[in-house]
Amino acid sequence: MSDRPSDFDPESREDREIAGEAARDRDGFLSLMGHAYRGEMGRMTSWRTRIDRTTNWAVVLTATLLTWAFSSDSRPHYVLLIGVVMLSVFLGIETRRYRVYDIWRSRVRILEENVFANALDPEGVEQSNWRELLSRDLRSPTVKTPIVEAVSRRLRRVYFALISVLVLAWIVRLTVFAASSSEVVDTAIVGQVPGEFVLAAAGFYYATVLVLTFWPGSRQAKGELQSEPEEEWK
Repeated sequence: MSDRPSDFDPESREDREIAGEAARDRDGFLSLMGHAYRGEMGRMTSWRTRIDRTTNWAVVLTATLLTWAFSSDSRPHYVLLIGVVMLSVFLGIETRRYRVYDIWRSRVRILEENVFANALDPEGVEQSNWRELLSRDLRSPTVKTPIVEAVSRRLRRVYFALISVLVLAWIVRLTVFAASSSEVVDTAIVGQVPGEFVLAAAGFYYATVLVLTFWPGSRQAKGELQSEPEEEWK
């Protein structure tokens, strides 16, 4: 049996907008915001777990490749480059997940700033139109973090260190058995690909990673964390 009232009309404007009554009732509104906060927090936690899972894969892959590549002199050096490519794939997956995660995180921050923070300190209100902003985003969810910023943040947090380790290990693998620079170029050959091209491509890739990691643009994601507290926490 359905719990829907017999007089409920889904085409009726009044019935479709029945939740609007909560906006005029303080207790109903606060109760609704509590449920909304738990729902958005659940979504945020779920996507945070997905991000962490990708990071774990990347760390395990890096550790496995380093162990295998240096376990014998006969191991091919380009396996480490394949690892860099795989890390780039993981970075792309994690960037997409981070941008989706930030949708739910931004909603949680709006509720924390304008409901819970105001309950503790009503004088600290900053956004007067937060209900309109949240309503608009619930009706039409949008990605709020630019892709360059998302890539830069994931590189700074995790992937720049992992990629740097693999690139450094690859350089060591090339130079440790070479007596001169010409031998390094010869050692860098991958199949029919000249060593000069491999070295140039690796250098260009790492330079791009450096630029993206330390991208100077200001953060556009909602709710930027303070690097230092304005007041001492006691």
